[in-house]
Amino acid sequence: MKIQLFYVLTKSPNKMKKLILIFCFSALVSVAQNVNIEFVNADYPFGSMPANVQSSDLQDAYMQWKNSFVDTNCTNGRARVKFDDPNFTVSEGIAYGMLLSAYANDQELFDGLWKYYQSHTNSNGVMNWKIEGCDTVNGQNGATDAELDAAIALIIAGNRFGNTGSINYHQDAKDLIAIMKQHEIEGGSFVLKPGDAWGGSNNTNPSYFAPGYFRVYGEFTNDVAFWNNVTSKTYQILNANLSVNNAVDCLVSDWCKADGTYSDIVPWAFNSGKSFYYDAARTPWRIATDYLWYGKSEAADYLNKCVSFVNRVGGLSNIKAGYNQDGTSINNFQDPVYTGSFASSMLISNDQNVVDGVYTVTKNLTSTQYFATTLRVIYMFTLSGNFYNPVSSVLSADEIDYASKNHFVYPNPSSNQLFLKNFEVGTKLKVYTLNGKEVMKITVNNDSKSFVDISKLAVGTYFIRGKDVKLRFIKNN
Repeated sequence: MKIQLFYVLTKSPNKMKKLILIFCFSALVSVAQNVNIEFVNADYPFGSMPANVQSSDLQDAYMQWKNSFVDTNCTNGRARVKFDDPNFTVSEGIAYGMLLSAYANDQELFDGLWKYYQSHTNSNGVMNWKIEGCDTVNGQNGATDAELDAAIALIIAGNRFGNTGSINYHQDAKDLIAIMKQHEIEGGSFVLKPGDAWGGSNNTNPSYFAPGYFRVYGEFTNDVAFWNNVTSKTYQILNANLSVNNAVDCLVSDWCKADGTYSDIVPWAFNSGKSFYYDAARTPWRIATDYLWYGKSEAADYLNKCVSFVNRVGGLSNIKAGYNQDGTSINNFQDPVYTGSFASSMLISNDQNVVDGVYTVTKNLTSTQYFATTLRVIYMFTLSGNFYNPVSSVLSADEIDYASKNHFVYPNPSSNQLFLKNFEVGTKLKVYTLNGKEVMKITVNNDSKSFVDISKLAVGTYFIRGKDVKLRFIKNN
């Protein structure tokens, strides 16, 4: 930007004065709107983490996405994510934006996106998948991946922003998960439907399969058995699709039936949904999330197939935009949609040089397109430890009841200040490390808000425990 301004100065000094004023104003607005953005860079319980992550990379990527694709000009405080045609917004984009803004601690944007989602729901309570501008429905009924991502984002938002303001994020998350269970899971089969109004065993989308999410839903809503069944069905379909179609390594198809064979009701899709194309490209990332959060063997099996494919083509920099299931490439160019997804799968590697390298490749491969730009930021968050498990990182299964009683801590994660909300005066608490070492004692001195200085604690995850109280928080840089 400085070079551009200097160039204008040498050509037109008078114009430069005007540009300086505009630039300074814009910079002030940018700072004012993003002062709370922060990154945790946490270590996942499973997999390897890049050692070359810079928070400035994440800040730059997030702001590039936000400045390019976020429109905050809708009424009633709503915000939308612009599609490739900026006149339109899709529910998937709103949910991606909710994920990004929740993990980046950008509450103002998160609230605007969630309000936009809620202003366009159908009779089942899910967002109509395509909207023109701020208010006109252009595509009826839901797309399940939007609900999946939005529910996780709401849990993160509740952890980071608290649930006693104008939005009870955790209650909204529970409501949305219940809606998905009723309308977007096929009754009796546990097959994930691609939308609330269609699909099931006759047609599903493997790139929507998010087994890590399903495990979180089960813990968060105390409905583990149901969501474990959905998880098991997810892997059953993935493996069947690879097997019956003789796929190379991890190259699942965009669409398929529950038995893994090709669907016959998506003739409008690229190659009738038979290729590893722009839908299926997200699958390695979805499964990587399950492995990073829970370390499950079925996730590791799939990721190792992805690693095998990356090695087959000669490394991550050689991943192309789309493949047939026999491994032949469809296009001869790179796209962050594919590269970043495969990079996420590479976190299963024990080779630090490999892990550092995939972060660098993902950071350096950019785009100006909505889908690629958005997913690149999500992948960078994943690679850097900023796509952490919203339950195990803050609340475990037996801690959800305490959260529902409005005992919570915020902001979470935090670097210096931690507030305890809705604890009785005189309550005595202790802070422990993950290894059980006591590091701090707390006595609550204000029943509405008690301040705790955590600036001297080492970066990491901690427990707060007391009588009938059991919470977790993350201390970051």
